[in-house]
Amino acid sequence: MLSAIGLECVRGERRLFAGLGFAMRPGTLLAVRGANGSGKTSLLRILCGLLAPAAGTLTWNNAAISEVSEEYRASLAYLGHLNGLKDELNAAENLQLSLRLAGIAVNEAEALAALEWSGLRERRHQPCATLSQGQRRRVALARLKLSQSRSLWILDEPFIALDTAAVERTRDLIVTHLAGGGMVALTTHQDVPIAAPMTLLIELGA
Repeated sequence: MLSAIGLECVRGERRLFAGLGFAMRPGTLLAVRGANGSGKTSLLRILCGLLAPAAGTLTWNNAAISEVSEEYRASLAYLGHLNGLKDELNAAENLQLSLRLAGIAVNEAEALAALEWSGLRERRHQPCATLSQGQRRRVALARLKLSQSRSLWILDEPFIALDTAAVERTRDLIVTHLAGGGMVALTTHQDVPIAAPMTLLIELGA
């Protein structure tokens, strides 16, 4: 379980949010909404441990994240607003490298299967610099296909730059993860319905 109590975020001299609390259990979708600049990405970065809150506590299975940081990182898959790809590497190389850095061992066959799921098998040997924005996003999303052992997914605008078919594939992957007891926290500007055993909504700036 991931729990937050009294989270506060201050950037520069501006308080983005304060007094924020929630509890995510297996099967929970946490949808974070709000206008640009309201703190959506900052909240996700706090949940990932990449940004320290100005106040409040974040716990994983009733222990402070700072005390169980290694266990927490091993349970987490994070997809940021940026794709985090190296232009000089091809899709398969990027996928294997990023997952290796995240502590997930992936062989070539598994990487190719994930790229086939994302519709990019025929472009697996192209340098990512030559791919379109939508194709680059699909390479990044292929990490999720290989991160199903990670119970908590934190996704910043996962559907951005995707065509209809890719949106549906990604949504179905998220729904399957939730149905299997996983947890997902995400932001999106797009109206993509996601079925979940439990849904929490945070409206920042409301």
